[in-house]
Amino acid sequence: MFRLSFIPREQRFFQLLHSSAANATETAKRLLDLMEHYENVPAKVAEIMRLEEVGDGLIHEIMQSLHRTFVTPLDREVIANLGERLDDVVDAIEDAARHMVEYRIVAPSKPAQELAKIILESTRQMEAAVSLLHFRGSKLREILPYAIEVNRLENEADHVTSRAIGDLFNNGTSAIEVLKWREIYGFLEGATDRCEDVANVLEGIVLENA
Repeated sequence: MFRLSFIPREQRFFQLLHSSAANATETAKRLLDLMEHYENVPAKVAEIMRLEEVGDGLIHEIMQSLHRTFVTPLDREVIANLGERLDDVVDAIEDAARHMVEYRIVAPSKPAQELAKIILESTRQMEAAVSLLHFRGSKLREILPYAIEVNRLENEADHVTSRAIGDLFNNGTSAIEVLKWREIYGFLEGATDRCEDVANVLEGIVLENA
């Protein structure tokens, strides 16, 4: 799993962080496929759960590398925080997918599909931003437009979630279905919140180092 021991120490951290961001994007792709093509659901959810384990392995490797490395390219607390926030994104996606099975959801709702699209775009923007972390000086500011777009997408997800929950209460949905979908929407919207957390860490890196 992601053998990077022969990469120079500074680059190893950037590679690990980018691998974590790329894993989040791949997990988001699988979520969108689940929501748009709701078939072979247990197998698709199992794959998302596997990717969540990949993410756990990456954050473990980041932490191990921090303990083994005396000089790091960024403040070690910042690297740890960014790695943890990236892992949180995948955790939220996995929570949403797993509950589709555990709650025996018959079919995804339109808002769930819309939120899955927003999550995927958020992870793509996030991954692009993380890929620029190796820049130095003013060049690092190229991260900012991606971070701003992640923030915009999080606001969009908030609006979609608010409308979706309102519809649950106004369309004669049974109480049990309201409870199920309110929690699933919470996980989906939470994934965009976690992407925004990553964006905020990245903005902080730019402000401190550009």
